[in-house]
Amino acid sequence: MQIPGFKEIHAMNLLLDFNGTIAMDGKISEEIREIMKKLSREYTIYVLTADTNGSAAKELEDMPVLLRTFPSAEAAAEKVRVLRELGEDNCIAIGNGRNDMPMCELAALSIAVVGREGTCSKLLSVTDIFVQTITDALELLQNPNRVIATLRG
Repeated sequence: MQIPGFKEIHAMNLLLDFNGTIAMDGKISEEIREIMKKLSREYTIYVLTADTNGSAAKELEDMPVLLRTFPSAEAAAEKVRVLRELGEDNCIAIGNGRNDMPMCELAALSIAVVGREGTCSKLLSVTDIFVQTITDALELLQNPNRVIATLRG
């Protein structure tokens, strides 16, 4: 994605927070499942979570994603570790929580999602794009011209 006046993005990995981002109360909607399946043709999708509701493995068992869970006290640091392991320039990050801030600040492109569970207000200061729902965020990635229109200089 060449974004005039901003940067060129060559991301091949999509890092997604689970609760509050792709899941509501630990459940992923069928609509989000379908969009994620389509995006898995273009990106390697990682779901990174402290798994507050303990449902991530079950919810994602039939999905083309790689799940990484970790203790909640270590979530922010672990998300950054995964990002750096994959290469910051190779990743798009989407989240809604405070523990997503460091990951989103370092990713090539980052999107904050409000959703029904809300978002950490400080996350907005470190992300490139802010959207109302995870559907909006994932559809941006399916339609790169929307990202370009939002971020171009």
